[in-house]
Amino acid sequence: MGAAAHFLFGWGTPTVMVNNQQVIVHPLWLRATHWINAAGILVMVSSGWRIYNASPLFPFRFPEEIALGGWLAGALLWHFAAMWLVAVNGLFYLAWNLLSGRMVSQFLPISLQQVRIELGQALRLELMHPELRVYNAVQRLAYLCVWIDIAVLVLSGLVLWKSVQFPILRTLLGGYEMARLVHFAAMAALVGFTLVHLVMVAVAPRSLLVMLRGARSRS
Repeated sequence: MGAAAHFLFGWGTPTVMVNNQQVIVHPLWLRATHWINAAGILVMVSSGWRIYNASPLFPFRFPEEIALGGWLAGALLWHFAAMWLVAVNGLFYLAWNLLSGRMVSQFLPISLQQVRIELGQALRLELMHPELRVYNAVQRLAYLCVWIDIAVLVLSGLVLWKSVQFPILRTLLGGYEMARLVHFAAMAALVGFTLVHLVMVAVAPRSLLVMLRGARSRS
């Protein structure tokens, strides 16, 4: 029962052995929130591109083939539906990380010196990551940055969604049009993070397998 509970809920650092053959890396709740979040963000970004096309900020539009919604009203429906999914899922993810202690044990502290060293290794394609249960310094910093980016997306999105209801937030962001620019920049940063994430998965495909099944065979 104890091993099963750890597999499902992953209290603290996931280090439980299963049948002396597998090591739990990602508990079930983490994998579920990861994939729900991935699907929700995909819908939000692609529908956001359709919304952007209706009133572009820059002299370009996103290809219709990758913009979800069909028309502005349809894109808004998709965007708001995914918004609630990502919001609820994100709050659950954040709460469980904090309550289980995973936030501290897995992502802190962050050594800037180690980040510099490992970033250089990554650029030279020399960065190794043999232990999937432990995030390296570059990963810790990347996740911290993406959490901040998502917070900026949420705050600027609130201004775009309910501008009249959030006058102070609108003022802090420099007005409605500036909030649009901030929202677009944060979206671009999130897409950039996702692309780098996919490249890293392609380089180390076993990390994808672990995120799917939650465990790896003991070496």
